[in-house]
Amino acid sequence: MKRSKTMELGVGLFMLAGILGLLFLALRVSGLSLEPPADDFRLEANFANIGGLKSRARVTMAGVTVGRVESVELDPEWYDARVVLTLDDELEASLPEDTTAAILTSGLLGEQYVGLSVGGAPEMLADGDRIRDTQSALVLEELIQQFVSNMAKE
Repeated sequence: MKRSKTMELGVGLFMLAGILGLLFLALRVSGLSLEPPADDFRLEANFANIGGLKSRARVTMAGVTVGRVESVELDPEWYDARVVLTLDDELEASLPEDTTAAILTSGLLGEQYVGLSVGGAPEMLADGDRIRDTQSALVLEELIQQFVSNMAKE
């Protein structure tokens, strides 16, 4: 009798550890966290084509994640995509005004994210500023269409 209760307790603890592990993995994969939000600052960037960029996508500098995409919406004035970036607060006074933003892809068919490249201007971007120099996403379907149409012409 004593052995079966010990076994049941062990199985219960094992199941609890498994469920907690799955919850941890789900939070890591989704980009959510249980931590309170830090004091971040926001920048905007307009792109002619964002491809498959989604909210909560990574924002990187030199391959290091420095923020997330907060929102993606249509700019009613210019009819292009307005992307709001939430960046770590330690970057607030260190991004030059001529910083560029490009939509990049992890691998051939991987997730899309925003990559920032630092410029050399003396003026710095502040909270709410707009990144002027942007590079739109490379859409694989458009490249294939151009290749096929060029092959048909030859």
